[in-house]
Amino acid sequence: MSKSNGHADIRIEEQVEQAKKAPEQELPPADPADGFTEVTDSARETEAASSGPAPQVTVEHPARDAEELQKLRKERDNLFDRLARLQAEFDNYRKRIAKENTEFRDYAVAESAKSLLPVMDNFSLALKNAGAKPEDLRKGVELIHKQLQDVLQKMNVQPIAAQGQPFDPRVHEAIEMVESNDAEDNHVLEELQPGYRIKERLLRPAMVRVARNTKKQD
Repeated sequence: MSKSNGHADIRIEEQVEQAKKAPEQELPPADPADGFTEVTDSARETEAASSGPAPQVTVEHPARDAEELQKLRKERDNLFDRLARLQAEFDNYRKRIAKENTEFRDYAVAESAKSLLPVMDNFSLALKNAGAKPEDLRKGVELIHKQLQDVLQKMNVQPIAAQGQPFDPRVHEAIEMVESNDAEDNHVLEELQPGYRIKERLLRPAMVRVARNTKKQD
């Protein structure tokens, strides 16, 4: 009984020593059909290099954001204030220009009226002396007429030439066509009312009769 136990113990110890001396058994390679891929150490290093550096984590700064927001609000308020001032200045400028234009028109009318005052004085004097000789009255009227022409000339008001001139619809207004051999065809035969212009602007056209001379046409 003891002999058999002794031999059994010796065999167990021999198996333990052989297991220690035996090389570690390698695991069998993975089967592709199982859906798993064996990853080696070199594959892990390649994957880490290709993935690039680790993403940096952005740290928020609430105090800095609040400061930037306050700065933007201040700039906005400054722009609104500047816009309001510009609008007020433009409105004042528009009112000032309108007032100056009104005053200029009033002043221009005042100067024209002032130039006509001597003419009115002479008309009043002529009416007071209506019982004078016809020759004296005529001379007074002629003097007033000349005086009025001088006033109009100072205001750059010029009469439009009409008598004997070719009819021009831009400055002449034909009242009628008259058969006549005393004037060229389509020329002004008679001026009924003079026309005037101020510089190049027409104030009123001259009212005229226009000759129709059929003989001189032939």
